[in-house]
Amino acid sequence: MSDMTIDRMLGCLFGGAVGESLGRPVEGMSITEIRAAYGPAGVTGLPGRAEIGEATQLSLLTAQAGVQASIRARARGIGGAYLGLVQANYLAWLRAQGERIREQDSLVSGPALRDPAVTARRGAGRTTLAALRMAAERGKPGWPLGTVDEPVNDSKGCAGTVRAAPCGFGYPDPGAVFTRGQGAAALTHGHPSGRLPAGALAVAVSALVHGATLVDALERAMAELLNHEGHEETAAALERALALPLGGQAPERLESLGGGFTGPEALAVAVHAALAAEAAGGYPLEIVPRGMLLAVNHSGDSDSTGAICGNLLGARYGSRAVPEHWRAGVEAAGVIAVLAEGSAVEFGSNPPADSYGEPPMDWHLRFYA
Repeated sequence: MSDMTIDRMLGCLFGGAVGESLGRPVEGMSITEIRAAYGPAGVTGLPGRAEIGEATQLSLLTAQAGVQASIRARARGIGGAYLGLVQANYLAWLRAQGERIREQDSLVSGPALRDPAVTARRGAGRTTLAALRMAAERGKPGWPLGTVDEPVNDSKGCAGTVRAAPCGFGYPDPGAVFTRGQGAAALTHGHPSGRLPAGALAVAVSALVHGATLVDALERAMAELLNHEGHEETAAALERALALPLGGQAPERLESLGGGFTGPEALAVAVHAALAAEAAGGYPLEIVPRGMLLAVNHSGDSDSTGAICGNLLGARYGSRAVPEHWRAGVEAAGVIAVLAEGSAVEFGSNPPADSYGEPPMDWHLRFYA
């Protein structure tokens, strides 16, 4: 892949991490409370060293699983392990959180799981934890428990969506990308509105990292979304986000799309914030922070909406449009760089191969050991 594609993947991961970190301190606060605590403009930047949360942790593990699945498929000549590896990474994360889970027949490792910031306890959501505990009880981490056809629960919470952006890093067929995104979310969130927004986000990210405009990427995501049963709530939320006037940046206008606690609402708030930031004009280094700050300064699930908006704008404009001092101030920056570069290389036209056409051992060990 081109250097620009690598940079867009890097921007997507950095944007998500920074967006979540901007929103974490004000998650659930009303806009009145935010203004009282931070001033009339609300949150305006990161407070020095910024902690990532569950969304970024699991997003990075999703990216890692994607690279691992592709390496496995090339080494063995078979595919189909993607969602199993996503779940295995999540269960390894769960155990690293200090959870006492039964012995598993195998668990993966990799650079993300070696970073203390990725495995630190950061207030993971109850729905995610409950679903992963159920999966752990079987002792077979590579066999997905929650699937589209056999839902693990009826949750439409946004946690499945906020970790799905890296599902767009693989091979860019929209149907396959959507399947990866909604399947990763279905591991823990079974309602159509808990998994379909994740598929839509993955399709949009896939289009963006391959050079699409934001509007074109969202149109592709909507087109694929409409092919899936139960899409009505997510499609309606996206339509409201696209129809909302773009002039001005009032949080009260953003809040008309909801608080962002469900998958459709989180996607809608993030999408509108990204579109409004772009419509205001300027250089990419002005557009991207403007959008992320808009996405977190509202009365709702600020870290989730900030993460998704950061994913979208980072994938659109690349890492250099995320302010350098924000990138330097967020945790896991080294792992973000490793996973973005690894994804771009593994899914590029010439992934590493030995004389037999298989992934060389050093490449394998870089993402599995």
